[in-house]
Amino acid sequence: MKKILAAYQGEPGAFSEQAVRTFFGSKAIPQPQPTFGDAFSFAEKHKNAFAIVPIENSVYGSIHQVYDLLLKHPLFIVGEVKLRIEMQLMALPGIRMKDIKTIYSQVQALGQCESFLSTLPDVRIEAFHDTAAAAKLIKDEKRRDAAAIASAFAAKKYGLHILKRNVESDHQNFTRFIVLSRKQKLPEQDGKTSLVFAVKDIPGALFKALAVFALRDINLLKIESRPYRGKPWQYLFYLDVQGRADSSPLTEAIRNLEEVSAFVKILGSYQPHRDKK
Repeated sequence: MKKILAAYQGEPGAFSEQAVRTFFGSKAIPQPQPTFGDAFSFAEKHKNAFAIVPIENSVYGSIHQVYDLLLKHPLFIVGEVKLRIEMQLMALPGIRMKDIKTIYSQVQALGQCESFLSTLPDVRIEAFHDTAAAAKLIKDEKRRDAAAIASAFAAKKYGLHILKRNVESDHQNFTRFIVLSRKQKLPEQDGKTSLVFAVKDIPGALFKALAVFALRDINLLKIESRPYRGKPWQYLFYLDVQGRADSSPLTEAIRNLEEVSAFVKILGSYQPHRDKK
C-alpha cells in the first residue's frame, strides 16, 4: 500500500491529525507543522504530498488565515472532510476533578466550552496554542494540578484519563477541513467548485458577478469576503458553487465571471464530504 504524506497544523493528537486519518485512512503518514502556513508550504514543496487544514467551524465561522493562504500558495483543493468536534477534559491517571486548579486549551476550544467552564469559578483557565499541545504539556510536565481540553484522540495519544466527556457547549459542533495538493484532481462525479474573484470598481459589480450563477440555476453554497491586500477598501470574494469547473453550465458561468470581474482564480473542484452510512 502506497503511503501518503499529509501535513497539518498542530501537535500529534490534534483534531487536524484526526482529519488526516479520517480522509486518508491507514495510508496516511501525518506530518505535524507549527502553523497553517507551514502546512501549505509542505504540500507545495513535496510533489506527492497533501495538506489538510480547517477552513470553517459551525460555531465560530470561517478561519480567515486559511482563506488568505489559499490565494498565496499554488495549491488546489482536492477534497474535504467534516469532523464532529467533541471536547474532553483530561488529566493524568489518578487525578480527580477536585485536584484541578488550571485548565489549558486552545482559545477557540475554550470558547466552545464556555458553558462548562462557567461552572468552575475556582479553576484558572489558560489559553494555549493548540489543544493537543495542552494535553502534551500535562503529560510532559506531569502536572497533577492541571487538566487539558482536547480530543479523545489526544487523550489516548498522551496516556491521559478523561475526567469529563463532551464538555463542548454546542453538541452540533463541526469543523470542515479542506485537502490541498499541487496537482488538480477533478472528482468523478459532479462535485463542487471553490473559486475566488475580485469585482471591478463599477456600480452593481457584485450583483453582476453573482448573477452569472443565478441566471444558470447554479447553486451557490457559500460566500466569504476578505480584504484585498494592497488595495485598501477593496475585497476578494470566495465562493463554493455546485458543479465541476470543467462541466457545463459552470464553464460558461466562469467565463462570464471573468468578463465582469477584475480577477478570477479557480481553487479546485472536489467531491463534497458525505457521511458514511
